[in-house]
Amino acid sequence: MHDRKPVQSWLTDMDGVLVHEGQPVPGAPEFVQKLRASGKPFLVLTNNSIYTPRDLQARLARMGLDVPEEAIWSSALATAQFLADQRPGGTAYVIGEAGLTTALHAVGYVLSDFAPDYVVLGETRTYSFEAITKAIRLINDGARFICTNPDATGPSVEGALPAAGSVAAMISKATGVDPYFVGKPNPMMMRSALNTIDAHSESTAMIGDRMDTDILCGLEAGLETILVLTGISTRTEAERYPYRPSRIVDSVADLIDEV
Repeated sequence: MHDRKPVQSWLTDMDGVLVHEGQPVPGAPEFVQKLRASGKPFLVLTNNSIYTPRDLQARLARMGLDVPEEAIWSSALATAQFLADQRPGGTAYVIGEAGLTTALHAVGYVLSDFAPDYVVLGETRTYSFEAITKAIRLINDGARFICTNPDATGPSVEGALPAAGSVAAMISKATGVDPYFVGKPNPMMMRSALNTIDAHSESTAMIGDRMDTDILCGLEAGLETILVLTGISTRTEAERYPYRPSRIVDSVADLIDEV
């Protein structure tokens, strides 16, 4: 690995890094507190498009993590920004929840099922067969297909849940059209995050728990990548990938003194 500039900005995944199964990861509250005290720009990233930043701020606060609303960056926000850049003031048929619809409204998008510019698929707790059918027909009629994130499954207390990536595959099978995924591992998610805090890739670190999303995304965006072992990927699994993180640590507790 070539020598990098000292870390001046931090990006960190949320689930598996700061929280795990509804509980804060040991050391995470102290890590966030140190980040805030340092004055260094940082963002907490999530591929989950269900919640607004305000929702996520409240959720984290209940677990003792004091993260400002403006320091949260979701695939919903990245998707809205992407669409606003691509086609300002456009229209979209949306399958998703408040995190996604609020973000699209905020950039001036109109939500409509009448000849929309885009079909935008995000996460939702209840995927409607009727809504999926509508999306398929709109795409067949020429709407462009966007998906907030490619995750095939999501976690729950009972086990895995189908997520946006799985539903996107079903729509693609029915239409022959693949979506453009905005969230991780698309490096656009990282670049939009960097732009949001006016940070530079050569002096920013990305902390994640998944080799196939967080680390890949950070690597392709030119960031220092740090894998923590408090979530999905293990040290053994990390060795099987054709790319490597800059380093592996047990948890964010090991990074407190570096902030």
